[in-house]
Amino acid sequence: MFTGIVEERGIVREVGPSRLAVGCGTVTADSDVGASMAVNGVCLTVVERSDGHLAFDLSEETLRRTSLTRLSPGDPVNLERPVTLMTRLGGHLVQGHVDGVGEVTGFETDEAGGARLTVRPPDDLLRYLVEKGSVSVDGVSLTVAGLSDAAFSVALIPHTLAATTLGATEVGDPVNLEVDVIAKYVERLLERTPE
Repeated sequence: MFTGIVEERGIVREVGPSRLAVGCGTVTADSDVGASMAVNGVCLTVVERSDGHLAFDLSEETLRRTSLTRLSPGDPVNLERPVTLMTRLGGHLVQGHVDGVGEVTGFETDEAGGARLTVRPPDDLLRYLVEKGSVSVDGVSLTVAGLSDAAFSVALIPHTLAATTLGATEVGDPVNLEVDVIAKYVERLLERTPE
């Protein structure tokens, strides 16, 4: 379980058909082999660790459901270690289980140094999004600021732009999306409730 509060931006060192290696510093401290790590919002298992990098195996399911296949050496990625019982939950409950890949359709900066990011999610995810609700975009916990029949928008403060990969986002970019798990549980319970 994660919070969507990015701890570090890593740099992709190597990406292959079934392997991803990321250069990083902060998150390697207690990320032993077998530990979980959110990489651009995707929960991956550490399979190799040194002082300056972590490596992960990528399953076919992960490759099919996320934007990790579009990464190249030198690309930045958002990294977050799993939450512990002693950690504040600063964002929202993020599982690292990507629900789909959305497309950035707008990125407008504002006078205060922030920006408004607009994303078109897959059609089947729109029903889980509500204004002022939570959504994870490339592993970053954000609040839905606007919603239409085809897209949603979020407000990005200057810190988020500087500390995550979202500051370099461009129209057309793919982004990993995870909707609020509570909404999915409620929907499932309602589907299974006898009349």
